[in-house]
Amino acid sequence: MSAELRVLVCQLTSVDEVEANFKQIHKLLESISLSEKVDLVCLPENALYMRLKEGEKIEGLALDSQVFRELEELSQKRKLSIHIGSVPLLTQGKLRNASVLVELGSGRRKSYEKIHLFDIELENQKKISESDVFSHGLTPEIFSLSDWQIGQAICYDLRFSELFSAYANLEADLILVPAAFLVETGKVHWEVLLRARAIESQCYIVAAAQAGTHQGLQGDQRATFGNSLVIDPWGRVLWRGSPDRVECQLIVLQKSEITKTRRQIPMRNHRRLSR
Repeated sequence: MSAELRVLVCQLTSVDEVEANFKQIHKLLESISLSEKVDLVCLPENALYMRLKEGEKIEGLALDSQVFRELEELSQKRKLSIHIGSVPLLTQGKLRNASVLVELGSGRRKSYEKIHLFDIELENQKKISESDVFSHGLTPEIFSLSDWQIGQAICYDLRFSELFSAYANLEADLILVPAAFLVETGKVHWEVLLRARAIESQCYIVAAAQAGTHQGLQGDQRATFGNSLVIDPWGRVLWRGSPDRVECQLIVLQKSEITKTRRQIPMRNHRRLSR
Protein backbone atom coordinates (compact mmCIF):
# COMPACT_ATOMS: atom_id res chain seq x y z
CA MET A 1 0.00 0.00 0.00
CA SER A 2 1.40 3.40 -0.97
CA ALA A 3 1.90 5.58 2.11
CA GLU A 4 1.70 8.80 0.11
CA LEU A 5 0.05 10.22 -2.98
CA ARG A 6 1.67 13.10 -4.83
CA VAL A 7 -1.07 15.28 -6.32
CA LEU A 8 -0.65 18.24 -8.67
CA VAL A 9 -3.64 20.56 -8.26
CA CYS A 10 -4.24 22.73 -11.33
CA GLN A 11 -6.32 25.89 -11.38
CA LEU A 12 -7.47 27.05 -14.83
CA THR A 13 -9.30 29.88 -16.58
CA SER A 14 -10.98 27.80 -19.28
CA VAL A 15 -12.91 29.22 -22.23
CA ASP A 16 -15.24 27.93 -24.95
CA GLU A 17 -12.39 26.65 -27.11
CA VAL A 18 -10.94 23.17 -26.57
CA GLU A 19 -7.52 23.81 -28.11
CA ALA A 20 -6.92 26.95 -26.03
CA ASN A 21 -7.76 25.02 -22.87
CA PHE A 22 -5.46 22.13 -23.81
CA LYS A 23 -2.59 24.60 -24.34
CA GLN A 24 -3.24 26.05 -20.87
CA ILE A 25 -3.07 22.56 -19.32
CA HIS A 26 0.02 21.63 -21.34
CA LYS A 27 1.84 24.79 -20.22
CA LEU A 28 1.13 24.03 -16.55
CA LEU A 29 2.41 20.47 -16.83
CA GLU A 30 5.50 21.58 -18.72
CA SER A 31 6.29 23.96 -15.84
CA ILE A 32 6.87 20.94 -13.57
CA SER A 33 10.34 19.42 -13.68
CA LEU A 34 10.55 15.96 -15.23
CA SER A 35 12.46 14.88 -12.13
CA GLU A 36 9.51 15.80 -9.88
CA LYS A 37 7.39 12.74 -9.15
CA VAL A 38 3.65 13.29 -9.63
CA ASP A 39 1.07 10.52 -9.24
CA LEU A 40 -2.11 12.39 -10.15
CA VAL A 41 -2.93 15.68 -11.86
CA CYS A 42 -6.27 17.16 -10.80
CA LEU A 43 -8.02 19.52 -13.25
CA PRO A 44 -11.20 21.52 -12.53
CA GLU A 45 -14.74 21.28 -13.86
CA ASN A 46 -15.11 22.45 -17.48
CA ALA A 47 -11.38 21.87 -17.96
CA LEU A 48 -11.57 21.40 -21.73
CA TYR A 49 -14.70 23.40 -22.53
CA MET A 50 -16.66 26.02 -20.59
CA ARG A 51 -20.00 27.26 -21.88
CA LEU A 52 -19.95 31.04 -21.45
CA LYS A 53 -23.27 31.89 -23.09
CA GLU A 54 -26.23 30.52 -21.16
CA GLY A 55 -28.53 28.39 -23.28
CA GLU A 56 -25.98 27.85 -26.03
CA LYS A 57 -25.87 24.36 -27.52
CA ILE A 58 -22.85 22.20 -26.62
CA GLU A 59 -21.53 19.80 -29.22
CA GLY A 60 -19.77 17.57 -26.73
CA LEU A 61 -16.65 15.43 -26.89
CA ALA A 62 -16.25 11.69 -27.42
CA LEU A 63 -13.56 9.60 -25.73
CA ASP A 64 -11.85 9.13 -29.10
CA SER A 65 -11.52 12.91 -29.62
CA GLN A 66 -8.06 14.17 -30.52
CA VAL A 67 -7.67 16.16 -27.29
CA PHE A 68 -7.92 12.99 -25.19
CA ARG A 69 -5.27 11.34 -27.33
CA GLU A 70 -3.03 14.35 -26.73
CA LEU A 71 -3.64 14.17 -22.98
CA GLU A 72 -2.84 10.48 -23.04
CA GLU A 73 0.47 11.29 -24.73
CA LEU A 74 1.17 13.84 -21.99
CA SER A 75 0.37 11.21 -19.38
CA GLN A 76 2.88 8.82 -20.91
CA LYS A 77 5.56 11.45 -21.38
CA ARG A 78 5.27 12.79 -17.83
CA LYS A 79 4.59 9.37 -16.26
CA LEU A 80 1.52 10.48 -14.36
CA SER A 81 -2.25 10.05 -14.37
CA ILE A 82 -4.63 12.92 -15.16
CA HIS A 83 -8.11 13.43 -13.71
CA ILE A 84 -9.99 15.76 -16.05
CA GLY A 85 -12.48 17.30 -13.63
CA SER A 86 -15.28 17.49 -16.15
CA VAL A 87 -15.97 17.73 -19.86
CA PRO A 88 -19.19 17.69 -21.90
CA LEU A 89 -18.98 14.00 -22.80
CA LEU A 90 -21.14 12.24 -25.37
CA THR A 91 -21.95 8.78 -24.07
CA GLN A 92 -24.68 6.41 -25.23
CA GLY A 93 -26.35 9.20 -27.16
CA LYS A 94 -26.56 11.55 -24.18
CA LEU A 95 -24.48 14.52 -23.11
CA ARG A 96 -23.10 14.28 -19.57
CA ASN A 97 -21.01 16.61 -17.43
CA ALA A 98 -18.46 13.89 -16.77
CA SER A 99 -15.00 13.31 -15.33
CA VAL A 100 -12.46 11.49 -17.47
CA LEU A 101 -9.49 9.63 -16.03
CA VAL A 102 -6.35 9.31 -18.15
CA GLU A 103 -4.54 6.61 -16.19
CA LEU A 104 -0.87 5.92 -16.75
CA GLY A 105 -0.56 2.55 -18.45
CA SER A 106 -4.33 2.02 -18.77
CA GLY A 107 -5.52 4.70 -21.18
CA ARG A 108 -8.56 6.92 -20.82
CA ARG A 109 -12.05 6.24 -19.52
CA LYS A 110 -15.11 8.01 -18.19
CA SER A 111 -14.84 7.85 -14.40
CA TYR A 112 -17.87 9.78 -13.06
CA GLU A 113 -21.02 11.55 -14.26
CA LYS A 114 -22.24 14.61 -12.34
CA ILE A 115 -25.30 13.58 -10.35
CA HIS A 116 -26.65 16.97 -9.23
CA LEU A 117 -27.03 19.42 -12.12
CA PHE A 118 -26.69 23.15 -11.51
CA ASP A 119 -30.16 24.61 -12.09
CA ILE A 120 -30.39 27.75 -9.96
CA GLU A 121 -31.62 31.34 -10.02
CA LEU A 122 -29.81 33.70 -7.65
CA GLU A 123 -31.48 36.95 -6.68
CA ASN A 124 -30.97 39.68 -9.30
CA GLN A 125 -29.10 37.29 -11.62
CA LYS A 126 -30.01 35.31 -14.71
CA LYS A 127 -31.10 31.71 -14.29
CA ILE A 128 -28.44 29.08 -14.87
CA SER A 129 -29.50 25.66 -16.08
CA GLU A 130 -27.24 22.69 -16.76
CA SER A 131 -30.15 20.34 -17.35
CA ASP A 132 -31.00 22.08 -20.61
CA VAL A 133 -28.05 20.25 -22.17
CA PHE A 134 -26.87 17.58 -19.70
CA SER A 135 -28.41 14.36 -18.37
CA HIS A 136 -27.98 13.44 -14.70
CA GLY A 137 -25.44 10.89 -13.57
CA LEU A 138 -26.79 8.19 -11.29
CA THR A 139 -24.16 6.70 -8.99
CA PRO A 140 -21.11 7.54 -6.84
CA GLU A 141 -17.88 6.29 -8.39
CA ILE A 142 -14.53 5.37 -6.84
CA PHE A 143 -11.31 4.56 -8.65
CA SER A 144 -8.09 3.13 -7.24
CA LEU A 145 -4.69 4.69 -7.84
CA SER A 146 -1.50 3.60 -6.06
CA ASP A 147 -3.75 1.75 -3.58
CA TRP A 148 -5.61 4.96 -2.74
CA GLN A 149 -9.40 4.80 -3.00
CA ILE A 150 -10.55 8.00 -4.67
CA GLY A 151 -14.17 9.21 -4.72
CA GLN A 152 -15.51 11.76 -7.17
CA ALA A 153 -17.93 14.67 -7.16
CA ILE A 154 -18.33 17.71 -9.42
CA CYS A 155 -19.01 21.26 -8.16
CA TYR A 156 -22.74 21.43 -7.25
CA ASP A 157 -22.52 17.86 -5.90
CA LEU A 158 -20.65 19.44 -2.98
CA ARG A 159 -23.93 20.63 -1.46
CA PHE A 160 -25.34 17.11 -1.08
CA SER A 161 -23.89 15.41 1.99
CA GLU A 162 -25.47 12.05 1.16
CA LEU A 163 -23.03 11.62 -1.73
CA PHE A 164 -20.09 12.14 0.63
CA SER A 165 -21.66 9.80 3.20
CA ALA A 166 -21.64 7.12 0.50
CA TYR A 167 -17.93 7.68 -0.02
CA ALA A 168 -17.31 7.61 3.73
CA ASN A 169 -19.07 4.24 3.93
CA LEU A 170 -16.82 3.04 1.11
CA GLU A 171 -13.80 4.30 3.10
CA ALA A 172 -12.53 6.65 0.43
CA ASP A 173 -9.06 8.03 1.19
CA LEU A 174 -9.53 11.07 -1.04
CA ILE A 175 -12.50 12.77 -2.69
CA LEU A 176 -12.00 14.97 -5.74
CA VAL A 177 -14.31 17.98 -6.11
CA PRO A 178 -13.43 19.76 -9.38
CA ALA A 179 -15.46 22.95 -9.64
CA ALA A 180 -16.35 26.19 -11.42
CA PHE A 181 -17.94 27.97 -8.46
CA LEU A 182 -19.69 31.31 -8.87
CA VAL A 183 -18.01 34.24 -7.10
CA GLU A 184 -21.11 35.20 -5.07
CA THR A 185 -21.73 31.74 -3.63
CA GLY A 186 -18.04 30.95 -3.40
CA LYS A 187 -17.40 33.77 -0.93
CA VAL A 188 -19.82 32.24 1.57
CA HIS A 189 -20.15 28.51 0.83
CA TRP A 190 -17.00 27.17 -0.86
CA GLU A 191 -14.56 26.69 2.03
CA VAL A 192 -17.11 25.86 4.71
CA LEU A 193 -18.68 23.10 2.61
CA LEU A 194 -15.35 21.59 1.57
CA ARG A 195 -13.97 21.55 5.12
CA ALA A 196 -17.19 20.01 6.41
CA ARG A 197 -17.03 17.26 3.77
CA ALA A 198 -13.43 16.45 4.73
CA ILE A 199 -14.27 16.35 8.43
CA GLU A 200 -17.37 14.19 8.07
CA SER A 201 -15.73 11.84 5.54
CA GLN A 202 -12.42 11.72 7.47
CA CYS A 203 -10.44 11.85 4.25
CA TYR A 204 -8.56 14.30 2.05
CA ILE A 205 -10.46 16.65 -0.22
CA VAL A 206 -8.83 18.05 -3.37
CA ALA A 207 -10.90 20.74 -5.06
CA ALA A 208 -9.33 22.06 -8.28
CA ALA A 209 -11.21 25.16 -9.38
CA GLN A 210 -11.78 27.51 -12.27
CA ALA A 211 -10.60 31.05 -11.53
CA GLY A 212 -10.89 34.61 -12.77
CA THR A 213 -12.60 36.11 -15.81
CA HIS A 214 -13.35 33.79 -18.73
CA GLN A 215 -13.51 35.55 -22.10
CA GLY A 216 -15.41 33.66 -24.81
CA LEU A 217 -14.85 33.55 -28.56
CA GLN A 218 -17.93 35.72 -29.12
CA GLY A 219 -17.17 38.15 -26.30
CA ASP A 220 -19.26 36.42 -23.64
CA GLN A 221 -17.81 36.53 -20.13
CA ARG A 222 -18.11 34.66 -16.87
CA ALA A 223 -16.29 35.00 -13.55
CA THR A 224 -15.41 32.11 -11.24
CA PHE A 225 -14.25 32.08 -7.64
CA GLY A 226 -10.91 30.25 -7.84
CA ASN A 227 -9.46 29.49 -4.39
CA SER A 228 -8.72 25.84 -5.18
CA LEU A 229 -8.39 23.97 -1.88
CA VAL A 230 -6.62 20.92 -0.50
CA ILE A 231 -7.97 19.86 2.90
CA ASP A 232 -6.72 17.13 5.19
CA PRO A 233 -8.90 14.60 7.10
CA TRP A 234 -8.87 16.81 10.21
CA GLY A 235 -10.34 19.69 8.20
CA ARG A 236 -7.17 21.77 7.91
CA VAL A 237 -6.49 23.72 4.72
CA LEU A 238 -3.15 22.54 3.28
CA TRP A 239 -3.19 24.80 0.23
CA ARG A 240 -5.36 27.54 -1.22
CA GLY A 241 -5.16 28.82 -4.76
CA SER A 242 -5.52 32.43 -5.80
CA PRO A 243 -8.90 33.95 -6.68
CA ASP A 244 -8.03 34.74 -10.29
CA ARG A 245 -4.82 33.12 -11.56
CA VAL A 246 -3.89 30.04 -13.58
CA GLU A 247 -1.50 28.03 -11.38
CA CYS A 248 -0.62 24.64 -10.01
CA GLN A 249 0.68 23.24 -6.74
CA LEU A 250 2.15 19.87 -5.81
CA ILE A 251 0.79 18.47 -2.54
CA VAL A 252 1.88 15.23 -0.87
CA LEU A 253 -0.99 13.39 0.84
CA GLN A 254 -0.18 10.96 3.67
CA LYS A 255 -2.15 7.79 4.50
CA SER A 256 -0.98 8.13 8.11
CA GLU A 257 -3.09 11.29 8.53
CA ILE A 258 -6.22 9.39 7.53
CA THR A 259 -5.43 6.54 9.92
CA LYS A 260 -4.69 8.94 12.79
CA THR A 261 -7.92 10.88 12.31
CA ARG A 262 -10.08 7.75 12.12
CA ARG A 263 -8.37 6.25 15.17
CA GLN A 264 -8.99 9.34 17.30
CA ILE A 265 -12.64 9.73 16.26
CA PRO A 266 -13.88 6.32 15.02
CA MET A 267 -16.97 7.60 13.20
CA ARG A 268 -17.33 4.46 11.11
CA ASN A 269 -18.01 2.44 14.27
CA HIS A 270 -20.56 4.98 15.46
CA ARG A 271 -22.69 5.49 12.33
CA ARG A 272 -26.35 4.59 12.73
CA LEU A 273 -27.71 5.72 9.35
CA SER A 274 -26.80 5.03 5.70
CA ARG A 275 -25.33 1.61 6.37
